[in-house]
This record gives sequence, structure tokens and C-alpha cells, in this order.
Amino acid sequence: MARPFAHFCTVTKHRHRVIAHCFRAGIGWQGLFHDLSKYSPTEFLPGARYYQGTRSPTERERELFGYSAAWMHHKGRNRHHYEYWVDLNMQTKRYEPVPMPVRYVKEMFCDRVAASKIYQGKNYTDSSALDYYLRGRARDKMHPATADQLEEWLIMLKEKGEKETFRHLRGISNR
Repeated sequence: MARPFAHFCTVTKHRHRVIAHCFRAGIGWQGLFHDLSKYSPTEFLPGARYYQGTRSPTERERELFGYSAAWMHHKGRNRHHYEYWVDLNMQTKRYEPVPMPVRYVKEMFCDRVAASKIYQGKNYTDSSALDYYLRGRARDKMHPATADQLEEWLIMLKEKGEKETFRHLRGISNR
């Protein structure tokens, strides 16, 4: 059963949390544009249809059809997803991950932390985003430099907390 209002509230709550994190990380203007494509019909309608409240609706869509059209749309329009950063390697003639610009790795970090907070609620800890990252084996699919950078920040969050991690992120150039 479609749950458009619940999905809208979850997406909006997540977006607002990412925006707040982006300001703390020194990329506030970029954060204001985070995930706007989720309000497009291509992403919003399946999101409402497969909404469960405890995980991304794209996971359910993927279970039913073997892929998620909403996710395919989303990752192709949002540069904070490592899946966006795949291009043809002219030497190997294969599509391979390329390094992400730092500002998008920062946004990916903010996105992962916010998503962990939204979906885990009161069970969230500073190690939640790292645990999810390690379970998903995302490292295997992204450029090693990007994976190293993201993992360093997720470990810092776990070990030193939000205040210290966001202070560190603010001090890194966004280029």
C-alpha cells in the first residue's frame, strides 16, 4: 500500500538532517540541493509505493523486480553517490570507478550519517554509519582513494565523535 505522506516526511526529515550536516562540514550551499530528485515523480512514486519506514524503499523495489528504477534515476543525478562516478577507462576499455571530488565525498559522508540516524532512530551510535558501510561492501565498488577517504571519516566519527569529525571536515578544501 502506498504511503505518500510517510515517505514525504521521511525524505524531508533526511534531507534536513543532511543539510545540517553539510553546513557543519563546510559545504552548506551544496547541502541545500541534496536529494531534490527524490521529489520527482520517477523517484517519489515508487518511494511511496514501497515505503516501509525502516529501510530505503529502493531495496524493496529491487527485491520485487531485480532492479530499482527509482535508484537508477537517483544515482545518475546525484554526485554524492559513488555509483555516479564510473567512467570508461581508455586503457582497459572497461567502465571503472574514478576518484570523487572531495566535496561530494563530504556530502556522501553526511548522507550516510543522516540515513543511519533516520533509519536507526534511538539505536543510532557514532559507529552505525561505519557498520552499514562495512556490511554493504561499498569499498569494493568505489575508487580506492574515495573509499579510503570515506572510511577514514567514518572511523573518525566512531572513535572521536561528531564534533571532532565535522571540525576536521570543515578544515579540508572542497576541491
